[in-house]
Amino acid sequence: MTWSFSTEPEFEQKLEWMRDLVRTEVLPLETLDIDYRQFRKLIVPLQERVREQGIWAAHLSPELGGQGFGQVKLGLMHEILGRSDLAPPVFGVHAPDSGNSELIAIAGTPEQKVKWLEPLLDNRLWSAYSMSEQGTGSDPSQFQTSAVQDGDEWIVDGTKFCVGNAERSDFHIVMCVTDPDADRHHRASMFIVPTDSPGVTTRTLSLMSDTEGTGKVHTHDEVVYDQVRIPLENLLGGRGEAFALAQARLGPGRIHHCMRWVGVCRRAFDALCERAVSTNVHGGPLSEKQTVQNWVAESAAAIEAARLLILHAAWKIDQVGAKGARQEIAMIKYHAAPVMHDVLDRAIQIHGSLGYTGDMPLEQMYRWARASRLYDGPDEVHKIAVARKILRGYEPANPPTEHVPTRHAAALERYADRIAALTA
Repeated sequence: MTWSFSTEPEFEQKLEWMRDLVRTEVLPLETLDIDYRQFRKLIVPLQERVREQGIWAAHLSPELGGQGFGQVKLGLMHEILGRSDLAPPVFGVHAPDSGNSELIAIAGTPEQKVKWLEPLLDNRLWSAYSMSEQGTGSDPSQFQTSAVQDGDEWIVDGTKFCVGNAERSDFHIVMCVTDPDADRHHRASMFIVPTDSPGVTTRTLSLMSDTEGTGKVHTHDEVVYDQVRIPLENLLGGRGEAFALAQARLGPGRIHHCMRWVGVCRRAFDALCERAVSTNVHGGPLSEKQTVQNWVAESAAAIEAARLLILHAAWKIDQVGAKGARQEIAMIKYHAAPVMHDVLDRAIQIHGSLGYTGDMPLEQMYRWARASRLYDGPDEVHKIAVARKILRGYEPANPPTEHVPTRHAAALERYADRIAALTA
């Protein structure tokens, strides 16, 4: 199957507009001493400009206020937004709200879309995705948080960990065990749980990238649901469909994550190269030192390789859907994360002590990047999945298929008549 990542010239003009807005309006916000409430208010005029350009919430279909862009176009957009973690909210594509809006768009009832999706897209509500639990690793079949039907209500009970923006949100989408005796892919269901429901409590966590829990866009929390009662109509999708819905949410989402990581890489790479041509040591600029030249060359190739791998995964989703691109989606996760780490590490190293301080954004970007090997499933799980799928395409062979003596005997038998004729 031939493939192409080409887009229309008109779309490239949109991308250029995005680059300019991020550079001139969003990056300066990083330096301001503001809290998340002030940040949300400050970006309202920028969000209006994005709406005027017709690229607000571009991940959704046109009937839901989006643009119906495929994953290739969304990937190219997220590459630009990756230069700052403050950029996605300006464009209405920030996690976890973007993924949650997709979930409600896919599985929500008409009433749920009016009550939750429309205000979410309009920035009148904020949401959280409550899935992970401590001690279960990456295995959702071990989740303990439950939802039990009691008359015309569900009772949600359990504890979730590292839930993004749980304390700041208006509602959570919670994965709960509803059918413990079902097979592992049909044990759980998803529910919309309003944050102000009695029995919902949160504890903000200290993170490697945000030790005070004061991030302008994201914080993460431990959430306790203590006998929380919600109406029956707050079930999202069908009973037992949580696993399938989670996969639908996470597949395309990894394209966006990974292309944002490419954006992080490009910003760090720019800083690395600028430092290389600006600083002189031991009789000449850093750009003339072989080690630095190796860093530049290796980083450039690694970034481009990661970018092409991600765009190919995005293109395949556009062609055959996320289910048909599972291997490609898994590969980009564990390939792109270490590339981002290595590029950031080199950028910090070339800046010396300056790169280690808060006078440069690199140290914060480096701490933030460490989470990339954990969320949406640890790298090791994705590697296992890819390896298993690849190995299923092979059969045992003894002697090996490439065994030269065996191949030699087979070749003699195949060409015996021709060889005899040549000898004669």
